[in-house]
Amino acid sequence: METGNDTQLSEFFLLGFSENQPQIQPLIFGLFLFMYILTVTGNLLIIMAIIVDSHLHTPMYLFLSNLSFVDICFTSTTVPQMLVNIHTQSKAIPYAGCIIQMYFLLLFSGLDIFLLTVMAYDRYVAICHPLHYMIIMNTRRCGLLILACWIIGVINSLLHTSLVLQLSFCTNLEIPHFFCELNQVVHQACSDTFLNDMVIYITAMLLAVGPFSGILYSYSKIVSSIRAISSVQGKYKAFSTCASHLSVVSLFYCTLLGVYLSSAVTQNSHATATASLMYTVVTPMLNPFIYSLRNKDIKTALKILLGSVTRSRSMDSPS
Repeated sequence: METGNDTQLSEFFLLGFSENQPQIQPLIFGLFLFMYILTVTGNLLIIMAIIVDSHLHTPMYLFLSNLSFVDICFTSTTVPQMLVNIHTQSKAIPYAGCIIQMYFLLLFSGLDIFLLTVMAYDRYVAICHPLHYMIIMNTRRCGLLILACWIIGVINSLLHTSLVLQLSFCTNLEIPHFFCELNQVVHQACSDTFLNDMVIYITAMLLAVGPFSGILYSYSKIVSSIRAISSVQGKYKAFSTCASHLSVVSLFYCTLLGVYLSSAVTQNSHATATASLMYTVVTPMLNPFIYSLRNKDIKTALKILLGSVTRSRSMDSPS
C-alpha cells in the first residue's frame, strides 16, 4: 500500500457522540454549552476576585489565578469545536485545525499538572517552613516557577506536534473522540509510529509520574508537620490551607486514572471518550466551586467583587 503524505488534503472526522440518536443531539449541545459557560464564568470570577482583593496577592493565589486561566484555555480548546460539530451536524476538522488543537491540548493539560505540582510545593513551604515562607516564595521565585511550567509545557507540546507532522496520513480518517487526542491521531497514520509511541511513553512517565511523585512527597511532609502540631485547632487551621488544593489534585488525578483504566479494560473507544470528558470538561468546571466553597478568603473576595458589581449597576441605572 502506498503511504504518500497526503496530509495537506486530508481531514479528520471527530466521531464523538455521533452514534447518539439525532433527537438527543440538541440536549447534548445545550448541556455542554451550559457547562462551558459555567467553566469560563467560574474561573473568570476566581481570577477577578484575586485581582480585586489585595489580601489575595500572595503566592498561593497567584498560582491559583494561573490555574484558573489555564482551565479556561484548556476547555476552550475542545468544547467550542465540539459545539460547532454538533450544531452543524458535521464531524470534519481540517488537518491543520486538528494539529493546532492537539498542540494546545498538550500544552494546557501539561500546565495543569505542573501548576498543581507547584501549588503543592507552595503548601509544603507554607506549612513546614512558615517562618521562611515569604523569603522562599518571593516574587522572583514564583515568577520563575510559573515560567518554568510554561517552558516545559511548550517544549513538550512542540516535541509531540513536530513528530506527528512527520507522519503520513493517506485517507480521510475517523477519530472515535470529540477532540484530536494525541494517541488516537498517531495510530491513524499509515507510516511507522514507533518513535511517536516511544516519545509518548517516555514523556508520560516523566511529566505525569514525576510531578505526581512531587505532590505525594510534599503532602507526606505536610502530614508529618500537621501531626507534630499539639492543638486540634492548629491542626485544623494547617490542614484547611491545603484542603482545596488536595481536593483539586484528587479530582484531576482520579479522572486521569479513570480514563486510563477505561481504555485499558474496555475496547469501546466511545466509553474512553466519555471518560475523558471528566478531565477536559468536568474538572475545570468544578475547580472554581471547590475553591470558592472550601476557601474563606476566596468566598470573601467573591462577595466583595459581586457586591461592587451590584453597586455599580445600581448607580448606573436611572432612578
